[in-house]
Amino acid sequence: MIKGLYAITPDMADTDLLLQKVEAALLGGINILQYRNKLANHKLQTQQARALLPLCRQYNVPLIINDSVKLCLTLDADGIHLGVDDGNLAEVRARIGRDKILGASCYNRFDLALAAQQAGASYVAFGACFASSTKPNAPVAGLELFARAKTELNIPTVAIGGITLQNAPSVIQAGADAIAVINAIFNANDVKLSAKQFSQLFKPLLTS
Repeated sequence: MIKGLYAITPDMADTDLLLQKVEAALLGGINILQYRNKLANHKLQTQQARALLPLCRQYNVPLIINDSVKLCLTLDADGIHLGVDDGNLAEVRARIGRDKILGASCYNRFDLALAAQQAGASYVAFGACFASSTKPNAPVAGLELFARAKTELNIPTVAIGGITLQNAPSVIQAGADAIAVINAIFNANDVKLSAKQFSQLFKPLLTS
């Protein structure tokens, strides 16, 4: 399930505009959507995630909630994504059950990825792969992590951080199962076209 284009929502207070952009991205072919809004309070986060869920269901795309296990369970969303300080992965897996997606940020540390897999993670994310405006101080994650994951992990890997249409092919060739993108999709003049262009990068792999 975790493969291809993984879109992460931008920090946006305007829910109607957010829904408009997300639907354009869904039409463009995203495979996963993570709801993330670091600037919103709990009420707005709940409103936005609640509005996004039926839209994702309509396009048969899983909705993953960033950080909030409570919100994920309240809405019965498809999964949760956690950073290293956001909770114990094994405990979260026990809370959400076996059927929901559990993602873990592992930054540039393969030891965290091994521990996450052991704790029941569905996938791990490495990044920042490139300079990122979203997290400018994030540690750099070398692309060799994805090749190593192919031999040492049994779960998919997601690449995140500064990914553009120009550098995405190198990440995919390195072995990433999915690429997580925020700005290059949602700040594009044509969100649907941008999502489609990213999605097409995976087509040679899917057909080979």
